[in-house]
Amino acid sequence: MSETGLVLPRVIAHRGLSAHAPENTLAAVRAAHAAGCRWVELDVQQLGDGTPVIWHDAGVRRCSNGRGKLRHLDLAQAHQLDVGSWFSPAFRHERMATLDEMLALIAECGMGLNLELKISYRHSPAALAKAVVPRLLAALPPSRLLVSSFNRDALHTAREIETDPHRLRLGLLYDKLPKDWRADAETLLAYSVHLDWRKLKPAGASAVRDAGLHLLCYTANDPAVFLPRWAWGVDAVISDDPPCFKDALT
Repeated sequence: MSETGLVLPRVIAHRGLSAHAPENTLAAVRAAHAAGCRWVELDVQQLGDGTPVIWHDAGVRRCSNGRGKLRHLDLAQAHQLDVGSWFSPAFRHERMATLDEMLALIAECGMGLNLELKISYRHSPAALAKAVVPRLLAALPPSRLLVSSFNRDALHTAREIETDPHRLRLGLLYDKLPKDWRADAETLLAYSVHLDWRKLKPAGASAVRDAGLHLLCYTANDPAVFLPRWAWGVDAVISDDPPCFKDALT
């Protein structure tokens, strides 16, 4: 495989190994690596001071011992939060990871990363992409990097930063396949389409593959129920518990 060639695994760990560790944390990525996962899917947002951090929600209440919006916190305040105890006492004192900390871990583990540019209310898509994409390109080879987002503005800024689609692969995130997905794909020189597996239809899967794009599905945790979709041409599934797919893929 060349430096820029990308080969997706069949299963990607959703927010790290989030069935067994607190989502979007260094602990969850370490757990994914220990379980044999080759790739992880994570979310990135910015704090109020502009620091990119690995986090899904607009606020911190669900996955920490704090309250409030991410945009109202600076890094010192964010690092005071316990983001592990909500999941299990075993993860007490786990701290919110910055993007730089997470990239260092992923590089150390030799893993691949599907990073979602997550845009919450009153967050700037362009500012996030400008803060994140140069860090990604410096930290990981193109063969281990895929950037996705529901937000077209974020993806457009990412493509402006790196115009070569072989150096920065972009994934179009949708709930279900919209009518104008082809226009998005052509404009952004997209690599993949990412869909809710429950809303995927055979015709849509076929159209994506016929367009020469890769097809990913999120977030599936029942291999038996998901099984028919492999025959539709799905390249990879994003799962909270990738090891549960082991028997289905052998």
